[in-house]
Amino acid sequence: LRTQRQRMNGLDIGNLPIPEEARNRPCVALGIEGSANKVGVGVLRYTPDGGYVILANPRKTYVAPAGHGFLPKQTAWHHQRHIVPLVREALIQAGISEPEREVDVICFTKGPGMGAPLRSCAVCARMLSLLWHKPMVGVNHCVGHIEMGRVATNATDPVVLYVSGGNTQVIAYAQKRYCIFGETIDIAIGNCLDRFARSLGLSNDPSPGYNIEQMARRGSKYIELPYVVKGMDVSFSGLLSYIEKEGMEALKRGEYTREDLCFSLQETIFAMMTEITERAMAHCGQTTVLLVGGVGCNKRLQEMMTIMARERGASVCAMDDRYCIDNGAMIAQAGIFSFQFGTSTTIEDTWCTQRFRTDAMTIAWRQ
Repeated sequence: LRTQRQRMNGLDIGNLPIPEEARNRPCVALGIEGSANKVGVGVLRYTPDGGYVILANPRKTYVAPAGHGFLPKQTAWHHQRHIVPLVREALIQAGISEPEREVDVICFTKGPGMGAPLRSCAVCARMLSLLWHKPMVGVNHCVGHIEMGRVATNATDPVVLYVSGGNTQVIAYAQKRYCIFGETIDIAIGNCLDRFARSLGLSNDPSPGYNIEQMARRGSKYIELPYVVKGMDVSFSGLLSYIEKEGMEALKRGEYTREDLCFSLQETIFAMMTEITERAMAHCGQTTVLLVGGVGCNKRLQEMMTIMARERGASVCAMDDRYCIDNGAMIAQAGIFSFQFGTSTTIEDTWCTQRFRTDAMTIAWRQ
């Protein structure tokens, strides 16, 4: 199981050669991410001889009360309170005292995500762009996860399993696009975990999915749950309804513990994801799978993927919560790739969208 290096290079992951003008010039990108309950600011530096190095990557998380999810309005207020202090903190950590001279481009999440939090961060990005007279690059949130994963793990051309609170996709690259081979047809895998955590009354700190993972480690008795794979797509809503009704009734009768229910839920939904990921690897002829998104941190998911990959003579690339969970550095990484290949976003086009498909963005930097 490969993990990220402290210093990231990113020059040997199968991208096209950087255009000569950009290749020979150092570049510093500031990335702003705030599509869900985490707001982060990353500073990333490119140098011709050192590749890409993350200089700073602070973030803050909005934690809703136990039993509740995070709502757009409260999440946006949280981001608005923290975004400017995070920019200051990131610049200090990066050793940047004159951003108007030292920063080259401002990158921000254009979508997908929650509307109000996205807009809050886009306003900050516009303000910095106007204040420092710097160009902007709007970044697809999903592509940010993928590019951070490729650089951090040195994965050249993997099949990507993108699993988070808002997205569940199996992805592979072809013809300047990240093509979606399979996805959820209703709720995301992380949303399924979060909602069941609320049913159990688990804390949202540090995250519901993490707390389910810890409880699942203590479970051993498996309750059979609906296993819903439709071709290359998956469905979690019926499975969630079943465990919330039948599982909770079995819990009341003393037949299962809360740990058993968490264990059963994880085993079922991760098996579904492993199946469609293996099918995508077989179809594409790939020998590497890259896990990205917040749920990609789950050790049991990584273990199941590793078993599957080993049986195929393949390997798994995964990261820890520094870069797997939403962060500003991933937006800076995808943004600097776009910027170096001549892409920027005019201020008139810095609007945000809650629906921005992974396959809707042109990947100019890949062969």
